[in-house]
Amino acid sequence: MKHIFLYTDGSCLGNPGPGGWATILRYGEYEKELSGGFALTTNNRMEILAVIEGLAALKEPCKVELYTDSQYVRNAVEKKWLVNWQKNGWKNASKKPVKNKDLWVRLLPYLEKHDVTLHWVRGHNGHPENERCDDLARAEAGKPDLPPDEGHEAA
Repeated sequence: MKHIFLYTDGSCLGNPGPGGWATILRYGEYEKELSGGFALTTNNRMEILAVIEGLAALKEPCKVELYTDSQYVRNAVEKKWLVNWQKNGWKNASKKPVKNKDLWVRLLPYLEKHDVTLHWVRGHNGHPENERCDDLARAEAGKPDLPPDEGHEAA
């Protein structure tokens, strides 16, 4: 199984507002950067989408070291929020509909396909790959004529 390092970040200029996501995939000497954005979205959606897009780029099951500065993503995976949300019919602990369900549903098959180990990094704290992803995501968020984020409630 290939051992991949995946670095992700999402950004939003206003929340909600124009947003961007970015990911860096590293395998040995090879590195690939991916990024995109939407005209109206949220930071949390961009954080999740960065993970989805990074994992989706992998053509075969891999061992993935996933680095994120998102506590939302971290807790959903490590604290088993995703598992509980599914069991509870996509309702959170307050019995309200889970936000960003469309993205969580898209993420689940990738978490099953790959052997993912999550690592949380403090954002804006000098981590080189996190800083690069932040730069890429902010650049995407600042582009004119971004498409709408169809899954965002306010879109």
